[in-house]
Amino acid sequence: MIASIKRAYLYVVKGIAPQQVKAEISYLLPSERLAEKKIIVTGGGRGLGLAMARRFVAEGADVLICGRDEERLKDSAKKIGAKYLALDVTDAGDFDSFIDEADKKLGGLDCLVNNAGISLHEGNVFNVTPEQFDLQIATNLRGSYFLAQKFAERLRRSGSAGNILFISSERGSYVDDLPYGITKAAINSLVQGLAARLIKYSIRVNALAPGVTTSDMTGFKEDGNLLCHYNITHRVYLPDEVAEIATFLLSDASRCLNGQILVCNEGKSINYHWK
Repeated sequence: MIASIKRAYLYVVKGIAPQQVKAEISYLLPSERLAEKKIIVTGGGRGLGLAMARRFVAEGADVLICGRDEERLKDSAKKIGAKYLALDVTDAGDFDSFIDEADKKLGGLDCLVNNAGISLHEGNVFNVTPEQFDLQIATNLRGSYFLAQKFAERLRRSGSAGNILFISSERGSYVDDLPYGITKAAINSLVQGLAARLIKYSIRVNALAPGVTTSDMTGFKEDGNLLCHYNITHRVYLPDEVAEIATFLLSDASRCLNGQILVCNEGKSINYHWK
């Protein structure tokens, strides 16, 4: 619905005729790149989280997805061959017990993917309420912060190497007056701070910062029109192509990468002078 409204606006106000855009994407064949990895994915019941979890399973990982909707998690986990646990990332008081239970279910812990997040699309600062602000801070930043803290502490105590991947956004590369963009800019700072702090414990920390990707949050659907005039190549991105990059970052092939924020938007956020 959101995408359709935007296309109608562009046609009526700016005279940009509707177009049908599809994507031709190439993927690496599964090759056990994540064999024996034990991976937690927050917000894993749908969207990008589910796409990443599915790809990780295909690459040989043992995956646990989590989120608030237990029925959705159960169904998604069954479809992709993963485990699941209910978790509300806004309730940091549950993180110790969650890490304990995830450790038991997976038989160890290697990787955490902090993917859970929300955007309330307020438009500008004048439309933001304290409740909207607090919910996005609690979900996108506070939850990710303290779950990463508990996860890293578990690895540090056990002396195990590990990997934490945050899902940021291209919005974190720009100035912003909305809570969503502010949380993603903060995530980018946190990623580099944690990377510098934790590498001595053999824990790597990186982030993916996708452009507009098909999801319930953006209103674009994978099997629909991918046209997006404000993206550099006029299309939105598919969860599976972002999941491909996530797989690389969690694999041992990326061991020399730490504190990196990989922006997946074909260069849209590059500040070139002829823009």
